[in-house]
Amino acid sequence: MRSTAFALAVFVLAGALSGARAQNYPWCAAYDTGDNAYNCGFVTHEQCMVTIRGMGGFCERNTQFQPQLPYDR
Repeated sequence: MRSTAFALAVFVLAGALSGARAQNYPWCAAYDTGDNAYNCGFVTHEQCMVTIRGMGGFCERNTQFQPQLPYDR
């Protein structure tokens, strides 16, 4: 049990120190599914349009988008 707890602690610590950040993309797809489903994971308007094609919905700019500065180590 101790070795499992230790391995888990090492794994969590390694993840915390890796500098991982949430992604932020400039385009959102609003799906026409009746439940206000959004996906703001698109770099270009074209990517968004291809995703909603056949499903219905529309693409719009992500109002929360902030370009990330280069990460210096």
